[in-house]
This record gives sequence, C-alpha cells and structure tokens, in this order.
Amino acid sequence: MTAEFVIGVDSSTQSTKAIAWDRNGKVLGEGRAAIPMAQPGDNHFEQEPDDWWCAFRQAVRELGGHVDMASVRAIAISNQRETIGFLDRHGQSVRPAIVWLDQRAADSVEDLSALLGNQTLHRISGKPVDLTPAVYRVYWLTRHEPRSVAETALFVDVHSYLTGRLTGQATASWTSADPMGLFDINTLSWSHEILAALELDVHRFPKAVAPGGMVGLVGENAARDTGLPPGTPVIAAGGDGQCAGLGVNAVRKGRAYLNLGTALITGAWGSEPVISLNWRTMTSPTGSGYFYEGVLRAGTFLVDWFIKQFVSARADTKVFSALETQAATLPVGAAGVTVSPYLSGSMNPHWSMDASAAILGMRPGHDAGHVYRAILESLTGEVARTVVAMKASGIEIDMVVAVGGGANSALWRSMIADATGLPICVSQSLEASSLGAAIAAATGIGWYPDFDTAAGAMSRMDEAVMPDRGLRVAWDALLDRQDRLNHMLVAEASRR
Repeated sequence: MTAEFVIGVDSSTQSTKAIAWDRNGKVLGEGRAAIPMAQPGDNHFEQEPDDWWCAFRQAVRELGGHVDMASVRAIAISNQRETIGFLDRHGQSVRPAIVWLDQRAADSVEDLSALLGNQTLHRISGKPVDLTPAVYRVYWLTRHEPRSVAETALFVDVHSYLTGRLTGQATASWTSADPMGLFDINTLSWSHEILAALELDVHRFPKAVAPGGMVGLVGENAARDTGLPPGTPVIAAGGDGQCAGLGVNAVRKGRAYLNLGTALITGAWGSEPVISLNWRTMTSPTGSGYFYEGVLRAGTFLVDWFIKQFVSARADTKVFSALETQAATLPVGAAGVTVSPYLSGSMNPHWSMDASAAILGMRPGHDAGHVYRAILESLTGEVARTVVAMKASGIEIDMVVAVGGGANSALWRSMIADATGLPICVSQSLEASSLGAAIAAATGIGWYPDFDTAAGAMSRMDEAVMPDRGLRVAWDALLDRQDRLNHMLVAEASRR
C-alpha cells in the first residue's frame, strides 16, 4: 500500500501534471496530459474549459496507475494565471476561454485605464496597466461580443472551473482570482469598483477563499471520472507563479524566487500591499502578506527563438552545450555586444507592449557565442534591476532560489549571482508549482500547523553558487549600458 500522500495538480498553459507528494516532499508518482490551444486569429489564443477538465482527469487517472488512490488525503490545484472562461447558467462554455497570451484587447487597455484611471487600477488590483490581466479582455468582450457577456452567468479562472467540476461549487482562491486584475488585493475580494465600470455584478464571479482553505469534497461524478475517492478534500491553492514561490520556500523575508522559464519571474514576499512600477503586487500563496513579482514575457523563449532562427533549427542539447562553452570564455559584457530582451514587449519597469528586442554593438569578430552570452546577460540584467528596486523599497532579499529549465545552466546561475551580488541555489524539485499546491493541501488538512513549517519540511535546495565580488565593477557598467539601451528603445516605441 502506498504511504499516505497529497496531490498537487499543476494545470498550466500547455499541460496538466498531477503529482503525489508524501509528507517529506518526495514524489511518489505522477501523471501528465496535454491541453490543446487554438489560434483563431493573429495573436489570439483560446482553450476550451472542458479540455482543462479532460487533461486534469487524464493526468489524475495516469497517476492512479502509479499509486494507491486509497492513500490520498487531499488534492489542491495550481493554475495558469490570467486565463478566463465564460460559463452559462448550466455550467457550459458560452465561448472558448481566452488565454493569458492573447493580445486582442491591446486597444482596450488604454480605453479602460482612461475610464477608471491608471492609478485607480494599480491601487486596487496591484497591477500596473498592462495587457496581461484578464480585466482588459473582459472589457474588450463587453464592446465586441456583448451577447457572450450577457450569456455568461459565471466568469471563471482555471482553479475555480476545476474545483467546480470536482466539488460542484466553483471556487477561486485569492491567488487564482487576484491575477485577473478584477480583484481588490487590499480587501481580498472581487473589486466592486472595477466590476461596476464593466457593468458586471460580483455574483457572476466565483467565491474566493484563502489558500489552504477547504473548497469542498470530491463528488461522486468527479470520482468516477478521475479515480479519486469520493469525499477527498479539495484544498485551495491558486496561481502557478505564487505556488512555485511557495514550492521553493520563498514566501518569507530574505528569500527571492526566480523562475527561469519561458517567461522570467522574480518574486519576493512582503507583509504589505506595496505597489510599484518595478513589479506587480500579488496576494501571497499562504494567504498572509503579498508577493511582489517582476516579469519579463520573453525569458528562455528569447534564447530558444535566437537559436532556432539564427543558429540551428534543432535546438538540442549539443547546440546549447556548444554555445554555453563558447559564452563561458567571454568576459562580462560579451566583448561589446548588448541585447535588449523585449522580444514580447516589456512589463516592469516600462510597461510597454510596443517595446521590442535589439542587438547592439556587432563587429566582424563577433559570432553566435557573443550574442548568446549577451542574451543571457540581458535577462540577468532584468533580474538584477528588479532585485535592486525591491531592496531599495525595503524588501529584504539575501538569497535567490531558482527553478525552471534555465536553472540548469551553470553559466547563467553564476551570472545571476554576480549581477545581483546574492547567492543563488536551485530547487531540487523541478515541479515547484505542483509542490506549492501540495504544501497548501498538506497545511489545509493539518499535516503541518502552518505554511512555513510545511514548506520547510517539503522543499529542498541544492548548494548555493556564491557571487564573484571581483566582477562587481564590470557588471555595474554592463547594467548601466543595458539600461540606457532599454530606455532608448522604449522611448522610440512610444513615438511609433
């Protein structure tokens, strides 16, 4: 018989992972399933909510082939953020859900901010005016698809949709509702002021509960679909970014969380809802305090794009290894090559979707290795400037914990340590979001008295890479050069 466990489900943009974790944070088994995504137009991205459930069901059933489901004690869900679905009064989808990647509402961002005011939106939601939160896509729908809006009885995030299918009652957590831009991070409730501007009623949104709270119990129909025992407790977890921070035990003073993934996320915890253009303010995955996030849309996506477009159509390990070896021989500053990393626009600190990437300083002696290093340096610079801004605002950071595919690069890890002046270690778990959900489940059912104890018991880190203090002057000069290039490009984008 399998030792008792909790299930942390990571329902991300492209796939769902269901992982069984024991009390010590050890993986006992897992299941995975892909989630299809449609592109009905240029920069339009949609998914069917039923596909979220199908992937969830398949992943949990696959997990059931590796563990004894009689030993499951609770389940919690980490979800892709800012994606929104539209359900009628029968729980059926009115139209496909609009994914966070979608850019159809670009022209509506300025209109809604003019209606409510940039500062008002920022103060209430914690998010500077930016295309990413779902609020702008909802506003776009009110103008372009009013019938869809009229037929929508319930606007759902992925967490509330899946909990609804599991328990019969769609329930959001604070951390799944908050990224939507429709949630008041000060009162921890749906914002009546923002919803009034959209002419929507709060009853058309799911109940939002604190992370670690009981959502409900797995019903008979869901049990038959998934193989979960009926009556299994469903515990609130929430947004995958915040859950990942919890999964690496970074929801505490002094420790920053860094996701070196498709997007680049630098997160740190604080007790107050401090807002700034240098980050977006999220609710904490523990339900206590807040999580400040610096975000760059194109993280490893920029690296992969460069390699596939200019180096090799097959970005395999040999190609990466060769570039890493070459780049490691180069000095800080890549022999004069400087990159601006805004391939997918800029979030903090510029908040400009019109910003673009650039490579500056190329000479005949430069090659792919120089550009590769300059790209890693540009991404590193974004992390370093976010950390500097956070520390200048009184946010305590004395070490960085990294997750994501980019954390496998020893060169990149050393760059981040040198540029930030902070030690950096890597989480031993590659599935930090699932582990964060599992920590919420373990806390919710009383395995541990609080989130801090649970995260300390269930997370593990590798040995830290220490910064090379002798490179401080070189990095300061490079960070200044990058900053000037970035400001120039953003200013130029604003004139177009």
